[in-house]
Amino acid sequence: MSVQATLCFPSVRAAWLPAPQETLPPGLRWRDAHDGDLPFLRRLYADTRAAELAAVPWPDAARRAFLDSQFTLQHRHYTTNYQPADYLVIEYAGVPIGRLYLHCHDHEATVIDIALLEAWRGRGFGAALLREVQCAAARDALDAVVLHVDLRNLGARRLYERMRFVAEADTGTHLRMRWLAANGLS
Repeated sequence: MSVQATLCFPSVRAAWLPAPQETLPPGLRWRDAHDGDLPFLRRLYADTRAAELAAVPWPDAARRAFLDSQFTLQHRHYTTNYQPADYLVIEYAGVPIGRLYLHCHDHEATVIDIALLEAWRGRGFGAALLREVQCAAARDALDAVVLHVDLRNLGARRLYERMRFVAEADTGTHLRMRWLAANGLS
């Protein structure tokens, strides 16, 4: 049995984020992720790590094995530790381009992960998606939205800062950031 075959999404979903709004850029939508999306999500994960691994002098087979194992570990961590959650595939004109994983608990929402294929970054899609999350948090009278950003991901960090997320903790590899609903939308 392959490692990929052992992965699946939980059957119970949060359904916290409402259906995609008309405020999204034309063609941009989300839908629930399903097990058939795992090959795309594996490719997306590899895409998000490409720059980091570019300087590592590994053969392609070793690089793929490493990325596959890391994706598997990450997927299992997310689906085990965030229940129930929204596991969403982001699509543009019906073609998968990213993912948005969310967990709503107590008085805040957590952006477990937001990622777009490199070719789709820098078009305002991440900001539009985060704005929908912020609007949903405000709608449900949540106190905050929290997320973690890799310290090396300066582009994402600038986006989060523009969207009024404030750094609150440094883990050494990631920065925990928080958007307070009381501060309003940007």
